[in-house]
Amino acid sequence: MPTKIEKDAITGTDTTGHEWDGIKELNTPLPRWWLYVFYATIAFAAVWVVLYPALPIPGATGLTGWTARGALREELAAGSQQQQAMLARIRAATPAEVAADPEMRAFALAGGRVAFANTCAACHGAGGQGAAGGFPSLADDDWLWGGSLAAIHRTITHGVRADDDNDTHATLMPRFLADGMLNAAQVGDTAEFVLSLTGRADDAPAARRGSLLFAENCASCHGDRGQGNQEMGAPRLDDQVWLYGGDKASIVRSIAYSRRGAMPAWGVRLDPAVVNMLAVYVHSLGGGD
Repeated sequence: MPTKIEKDAITGTDTTGHEWDGIKELNTPLPRWWLYVFYATIAFAAVWVVLYPALPIPGATGLTGWTARGALREELAAGSQQQQAMLARIRAATPAEVAADPEMRAFALAGGRVAFANTCAACHGAGGQGAAGGFPSLADDDWLWGGSLAAIHRTITHGVRADDDNDTHATLMPRFLADGMLNAAQVGDTAEFVLSLTGRADDAPAARRGSLLFAENCASCHGDRGQGNQEMGAPRLDDQVWLYGGDKASIVRSIAYSRRGAMPAWGVRLDPAVVNMLAVYVHSLGGGD
């Protein structure tokens, strides 16, 4: 309730004249420096609202015309303009020329890393390690279609069994069982011979029978000892690198029904400069010829 202003006996400070339940409020004003700073912030906010887009109104820009969106757009345009000269150089060069030039190579590795993450990593893994189910590793020296810069560039550009590119890698492995070329027993014998190429055959007679079937049906692509053929995309069968599994059941499945994996033709989807950067980056992962 209101009461008269009086001086507090303990602190010597005037009261405000208000009292609640016997408690009197002291009149202790804020320091002048604090009030001056407070008023200054109010004045600064008023000026800011006038100069910059501080009001929640669509299209509001303030007297300066500055917006964060516009500033970002200008920064991106400037960055893109700076990149265009280098992209033009990379676009006009071959992957080998890009790799041989330190400046272009550094730019290509940085750009290729980003492009790889956006277009390739979903299948081949973030580090090019590959994945089960037919996605080959790009970080080893086992290549289906060749690991040179030119070969990698061609594969990225035209893809593998890509429907929208006439120059794609199109070689297909026959479905030996499904197409009636071999019966189930012959497929099993052939798989046993393939296992023998890496010393894993359990049935020597079956492997001997399979060697004849392999020579008649498989050696023309995979080589007489399973050494593979990069011109045809025929994988090696004499090592421990397997795209779809190297156990007998998986090999039988591959012989009987084929696999026929596919990869997009990135040449019709990406700028030639980006394709060149991807080729240089993939080659740098550790398995390039």
